[in-house]
Amino acid sequence: MNSYYHASQAPYLISTDTALLNLTVIHQYLATQSYWAMNIPVTVVETAIANSLCFGLYKEQTQIGFARLITDKATFAYLADVFVLPEHRGKGLAKWMMQVIHAHPELQGLRGWLLTTTDSHELYKQFGWQVHQHPEKVMRLSNPNPYPESR
Repeated sequence: MNSYYHASQAPYLISTDTALLNLTVIHQYLATQSYWAMNIPVTVVETAIANSLCFGLYKEQTQIGFARLITDKATFAYLADVFVLPEHRGKGLAKWMMQVIHAHPELQGLRGWLLTTTDSHELYKQFGWQVHQHPEKVMRLSNPNPYPESR
C-alpha cells in the first residue's frame, strides 16, 4: 500500500502522489525552459520520475511546480529538477516546497543532501544549504550534451 505525503495552503497543494503528476507539464518545462535538462526526452523524464521521490506542486489541481529527490531515504538525497512555472513565481511557492521537502518524514536523519544550481543559492541558503566547503573532495562524471536536439 502506498502512502503519500501531502501539504496544503489553499488553493495550493504539494503531494508525493505520482498519479497526480502531469508528465506533459514536467517534460515541457525541463526540455524547453530549464538550463540543466534542455531537450531531455520524455522517456528519460518518465524513468526519472519512476525512480525518484517526487513532489508535485498544484494550484486547484493544475500542476505548477515540481521537485524530485534521488534518495535511499536512509543516508543521502540529491535534489533535482526543482521548478515553479514562471507565471506562479514570486509567491513564496518554491520556499514552501523546500519546507515541505525538508519536513518529509522519510527524509529525517539523512547524513547528507546535495544539489547543483546556478541561480537559486539564496533560496537554498534559507534552509541551511551551503556551497560545498571541500570541493577538492567532490568528484563528478559529466556528459555535457546527453539530449541532442535530433532525438
